[in-house]
Parts: sequence; C-alpha cells; structure tokens
Amino acid sequence: MTEPPDTDRVEILSERELGRTLARLATQVLETVDDSRTLMLLGIPTRGVQLSKVLARELERLSGHAIAQGAIDPTFHRDDLERIGTRLPQITTLPNSVEGRQVVLVDDVIFTGRTVRAALEALQSWGRAQRVMLLAMVDRGHRELPIQPDFCGRVVPTRRSETIELRLRDVDGEEGVFLRRITRPS
Repeated sequence: MTEPPDTDRVEILSERELGRTLARLATQVLETVDDSRTLMLLGIPTRGVQLSKVLARELERLSGHAIAQGAIDPTFHRDDLERIGTRLPQITTLPNSVEGRQVVLVDDVIFTGRTVRAALEALQSWGRAQRVMLLAMVDRGHRELPIQPDFCGRVVPTRRSETIELRLRDVDGEEGVFLRRITRPS
C-alpha cells in the first residue's frame, strides 16, 4: 500500500505581514483610480472571493464609503478543464452593471495565467468595463500566458510541485500565506 506524501508548510506571510500587505494593496488601488466610487472588486473563486471581501472592507475604511464587491466564476471559459479537472461552478454575483466601472479582479495566487484569462472572458459576457485591473496576493511564476498582476502582494518563485495557500480568519480560523512542499516518503 502506498502512503500519502508528507506535506511541509512554510510561512511566507504571517498574520501581521498579511494585514500590512492588504493595507498596502488597498492604498495602491485607491492611488490608481480616478474615482473610488466607480470601483468594483470581483473575486475569482475560490479564495479570491474571500480575499475581495477583506479588501473591500479595507478600501471602505480608507475611502470612507462602501466599495462594490462580488464574484465572477470563470469555470465555463477555461481552456484547460481536461487538464485541471472540473469543479462545481460558483455563482457569479455582480453588485451592479460593469459598464463604465473600474473593475479589479481579485485572486489569491496567480500561476499560469489561465484562470485570469478565463475570468476576463467571463467578464466580457457581462458588459464592457471602463478598465480592468488584476490584484493577486501571490505571484508564484510559471506563466503560460502574458498576464501580469497590476497589484501584487508578494512574488514567491515556486516549483511546480509546490503550492501556495492563502488562509483568512473568516474562513480558515487563521491568517497568513503558506508554501506547501509535497515530499514523497522514502
């Protein structure tokens, strides 16, 4: 019988560092837009949705007004479903029309770029935004498409056998960013 691989977890960002990084990212977003009332955050499932909620709270604190926040599921626009496997699609929830809005797609980790490409395609089916930007908490490299985040919390070069996990208190009971190394038993 084969034993499951052991997993090592390495902290990349502590809870405190994650909080500071979120504050920095929120400030960068506000500095980039002309009118923060036209902002709309759309999280990409699964962890990007939770991250966009946390970011919306921070943006509201800094701007003094609520920020439109929702989710966009790119599942049916992916070109690599046979490779990654299918998952249950999440509901796309838009707080209002994307027409004329400055949309920030929010993802926890950018990897190959294929999820973001699919999210852009999904967004087009809902209208034409004034501008679309990308925020990723971690850029782990290995891009297959020429897609780069406009706002990035941390660049963490990884091996393909490693993964990055964003943990948020609202969902996970802890906060931080962790690298998981999968090691094979000897």
